[in-house]
Amino acid sequence: MNSNTLQGRVALVSGAGGTMGRAVVDALVAQGCRVGMLDLKREAMQAAEARHGDAVLALGCDIGDEAAVASAHRELVQALGRVDILVNNAGVLNNHKLAATTAQDWRRVMAANLDGALFLSQAVVPAMKQAGWGRIVNVSSLAAKTGGLTAGTAYAVSKGALSALTFSLARELAGFGVTANAIAPAYVRTPMVTELLDEAQRQALLKQIPVGRFCEPEEFAHVVCFLASPLSGFITGEVIDLNGGLLMD
Repeated sequence: MNSNTLQGRVALVSGAGGTMGRAVVDALVAQGCRVGMLDLKREAMQAAEARHGDAVLALGCDIGDEAAVASAHRELVQALGRVDILVNNAGVLNNHKLAATTAQDWRRVMAANLDGALFLSQAVVPAMKQAGWGRIVNVSSLAAKTGGLTAGTAYAVSKGALSALTFSLARELAGFGVTANAIAPAYVRTPMVTELLDEAQRQALLKQIPVGRFCEPEEFAHVVCFLASPLSGFITGEVIDLNGGLLMD
């Protein structure tokens, strides 16, 4: 294993069946990783399995279920070995603002966006600490910093909490050679942007983004790989903005 590359590392990516998850899996495999893929819908990962063969293992899993996460982790470790890189990418969107947010909305969003990241981190961290090396990359959101420009209350709060979880993990694990960072993307070119917004809404958003376009999934995946790199070991507890200049702080 080359100490300055990802060759031979094992990654675990949640939400691997979505647009951003697929881009991350492709990028990690291209850099020499074997990748465990988790998604609620097993069939959403079939194309990635076909592309990458034995380099990936796809498991259907509800990451909001602690027992399901533990079972999936055991199966993954048995097949691929210790997890070196965890990418907490899974999440669900909810646009309901305060008055319209139901208890059911709140619990569903928190389970997918926050609980899953906690359960997966608890599963992989012991082996990372023992190995003296590990990378945790959490996918937060611009909504965590803005209160949600278009996203709802539960979503914005869940992503803010995920950023706080990142800080907590970074502080606790730094001395063990394990880093924890987050990415706060905005308006990646996914079905949410290309299908759920009409042309007028898309154009209104583009006028607010200084670079004048949406983020490509491959650009997001590149940031994940950067944070997972052995050469990024002096970066921990950071939330990297990926928003085309929409928010500068």
